[in-house]
Amino acid sequence: QVQLVESGGGLVQAGGSLKLSCSVSGTTFSFNAMGWYRQTPGKQRELVATISTSSSTNYADFVKGRFTISRDNAKNLVYLQMNSLKPEDTAVYYCNARFLGINSWGQGTQVTVSS
Repeated sequence: QVQLVESGGGLVQAGGSLKLSCSVSGTTFSFNAMGWYRQTPGKQRELVATISTSSSTNYADFVKGRFTISRDNAKNLVYLQMNSLKPEDTAVYYCNARFLGINSWGQGTQVTVSS
């Protein structure tokens, strides 16, 4: 069973930084494409960033230049470095693993950016 556990969320002032981590178990991590998504109440979950098995990255326009996704295959970890945070970045952030079309999700970590 694939398990994803996010950490690193919290409260930060606008302009600040946070680094999210996602620990993955129950799968061969390097075979999974990984991603970060976020969701606010009443809205659909939206893509923030993805990183492929070959470490190619893709970002939503609203985070380009501010967020960086990375992975450490030796530690089964994926990261999301978030800089220049804005109040509109406030959301629950979810880690996603995708392998052969099957998606697995973490429980989410809350990020709150105060103005």
